[in-house]
Amino acid sequence: MSAEQQKRRARVRAPELVGRRWLNTGGREMSLHDFRGKVLVLDFWTFCCINCLHVLDELRPLEEEFADEVVVVGVHSPKFEHEADPDAVAAAVQRYAVHHPVLDDPELTTWQHYAVKAWPTLVVVDPEGYVVHVAAGEGHVETLRGVVAELVAEHDAKGTLHRGDGPYVPAETENTTLRFPAKVLPLDGGTLLVSDSAHHSLVEFTADGETPVRRIGSGERGRADGAADEASFAEPAGLALLPEDVAAEVGYDVVVADTVNHLLRGVQLADGEVVTVAGTGEQWRDGSDAGPALETPLTSPWDVAWWEPAGGVVIAMAGNHTLGLFDPRAGQVRRFAGTTVEGLRDGDADEAFFAQTSGLADGGDRLWLADSETSALRWVEAGGDGFAVRTAVGAGLFDFGHADGAADQALFQHPLGVAVLPDGSVAVCDTYNGAIRRYDPASDEVSTLADHVAEPSGAAVVDGELVVVASASHRLERPVPPGVAAKLVRGTSQQVKRPDTEVGPGELELAVVFTPPPGTKLDDRYGPSTRLEVSSSPEGLLVEGAGVGTDLNRRLVLADDIAHGVLHVVAQAASCDDDPSVEHPACRLTRQDWGVPVRVAAGGPNRLPLVMGGLDDEA
Repeated sequence: MSAEQQKRRARVRAPELVGRRWLNTGGREMSLHDFRGKVLVLDFWTFCCINCLHVLDELRPLEEEFADEVVVVGVHSPKFEHEADPDAVAAAVQRYAVHHPVLDDPELTTWQHYAVKAWPTLVVVDPEGYVVHVAAGEGHVETLRGVVAELVAEHDAKGTLHRGDGPYVPAETENTTLRFPAKVLPLDGGTLLVSDSAHHSLVEFTADGETPVRRIGSGERGRADGAADEASFAEPAGLALLPEDVAAEVGYDVVVADTVNHLLRGVQLADGEVVTVAGTGEQWRDGSDAGPALETPLTSPWDVAWWEPAGGVVIAMAGNHTLGLFDPRAGQVRRFAGTTVEGLRDGDADEAFFAQTSGLADGGDRLWLADSETSALRWVEAGGDGFAVRTAVGAGLFDFGHADGAADQALFQHPLGVAVLPDGSVAVCDTYNGAIRRYDPASDEVSTLADHVAEPSGAAVVDGELVVVASASHRLERPVPPGVAAKLVRGTSQQVKRPDTEVGPGELELAVVFTPPPGTKLDDRYGPSTRLEVSSSPEGLLVEGAGVGTDLNRRLVLADDIAHGVLHVVAQAASCDDDPSVEHPACRLTRQDWGVPVRVAAGGPNRLPLVMGGLDDEA
């Protein structure tokens, strides 16, 4: 490690870890001192965030490889109000199989102490208690492996490394038929197929939704094809039934969004045989997302729906904020809508912004979708020579609530599912409000049909009745009695707990900080190795500086008459192994999206650093 790196480390002492309580420690309260002698990796996450869920999976092999030297601590800093509920946090830790201590940080106290600006953010603290590395976003596991290996070697030599087991104590779990189910699909024979996410399988029930008929999948996390009792999934979610003629041609009946595997799977209902039909098993990060289905990477497909106007299966690609399209007959995948920028923007499909779309429903001439991170109900429709995206309910990335009435005033909180009702209105699984809501396109109004449903995540109409996946209750429910009268909830609007970043008026230096991982260098063999895209909400916030360029530093000019807004920043950097003796060095792409809420105030700083990887020398 260079002298300059050591100098930087010496001036950055890690702040104390402060929160409401600790999870996965057997009830023990922890402090930073308890991790002295270990390499500590702090993972700032929130359970709504798909990128955070990616990082949980990326960290698993690192935790196993350095089990004696590294302790990962999740710092759960919520975005939505529901995510501050202690029971919801505990459930999420179990749902996503988090096998390390978690600090519940509902007031974002530790988040602010570490100057975090994005979910997820990783902070590495050395065995002596100094911050040595920061990385925002996902895809940093190789960098972390290099940083950790250097720290282990250095502190082993100094005698400041203490090997041994960490403080993780697993929580007790319930034994239920379903475990955090995600979606439900009515089958032609009257049965119901449910994606049993935490059991990594599918369960078919009789029409009552309570009596299991069979399980498809071994129940072990994996990606094996084969017979019903041998195949495996990893947190499957969305389910789509193919038209009979299409199913007969391709040899399977149901398409499954195998979310954590980044795959689509096909299931033959006659015998439960499972086959992979799209995806490579690797997560899409950049480059082409169109081509032969089995050669094109996907990223966290969360829901799927056959939509005739599109001529295939539309994929809610939660992991990169787009919609994909899978043509099962041609065996092709392509992007259907979205740009990968996270936000809420309507218009032509290829210019629209989405934010972790998680629920789809075929409404005939409209494809309805739940856009969870913007707490929005939106739809896609044919228009002109292509398709267009429209918003029925939703204000943006940072506004949510539980309010009924006119659609332009109504609010949801992180909805995950939608279903079209017999009268043409739309039922919304308003997940973090624990409610079933109804949007009526005819009146352009929202009402509440039922509440006190534990994290509803999917729904379907069966014989005119709404069947809802109550995910946190681990069961199917019918919470809306036939003929129930809708009620109005006069709720108030809310905003995320995350504080605004104060900036000064006029000129602002945007500085994306990125240091190539140890043993690597920026890869400029085929052109610029970095890319920066900047936009804002509202668009008028930026007078200068919007657009795409190759420099990670950019001069922005803020409007004089706008005091609040969001800066949308997408940065990426390509780095390769720095070994001249290797003919074809291994390369990797680091990418991060930020949505930074800013407040313009006189006297505010004129520099906005966003750390993608490394340390900010000017901090």
